[in-house]
Amino acid sequence: VQLQASGGGFVQAGGSLRLSCAASESDFQFDGSAWYRQAPGQQRVLVASITSGGVTNYADSVKGRFTISRENARRTLNLQMRSLQADDTAVYYCACNSRRHRQIGGYAYWGQGTLVTVSS
Repeated sequence: VQLQASGGGFVQAGGSLRLSCAASESDFQFDGSAWYRQAPGQQRVLVASITSGGVTNYADSVKGRFTISRENARRTLNLQMRSLQADDTAVYYCACNSRRHRQIGGYAYWGQGTLVTVSS
């Protein structure tokens, strides 16, 4: 299974972007999923997560601005980002488990990353 992330790009501060992550298998079923980001020179950090039951959790820095969602029929995980700030500049990675394959304490599948650049 491959996760293909897309939607990154260049945006001015205050703008919006929508990231998507599509699973390659036609019968893939998302379980717990998340978006991480890694800014230049920094460690990868959790941005938002969603459980199999749809419960969401956000890093304090993005609460009220980012929304994680999942479209099971389209095998897609999304991250809607609004009111973007320069500090949001990073490579964003999607991660997930599937209903067939769960990694305890982490995620079995990772996307390749998509770059988001926010100019101030």
